Amino acid sequence: MVGGEAAASGEGLVSGVRQATDFEDQFRSYSESEKQWKVRMEFILRHPPDGGGRLDQLLSPSMVWANHLFLGCSYNKDLLGKVMEMADGIEVEDLPRFTTRSELMKKHCS
Repeated sequence: MVGGEAAASGEGLVSGVRQATDFEDQFRSYSESEKQWKVRMEFILRHPPDGGGRLDQLLSPSMVWANHLFLGCSYNKDLLGKVMEMADGIEVEDLPRFTTRSELMKKHCS
């Protein structure tokens, strides 16, 4: 019977890998690097939709968060605050540093 248990365990592993691949195929943007996808996937997995929740209501904040961190996009203060709160505790290394328009204007006008 041990062989049957090992086979079942192997099938479970294959199924898990297949599900992870399907998840990535469905939700990873073609332009996301491996690093960006890894942390955005962590964001998504930290907040699984509850019984009445819709997945798109989670995917949108995950993109807002990733776009803010990796591309320097700016958003409404309330939205960004909520998204940053949702991402609290997710470690992201080697983030790019962006210069804001206000910072550029201060340098130029000084």
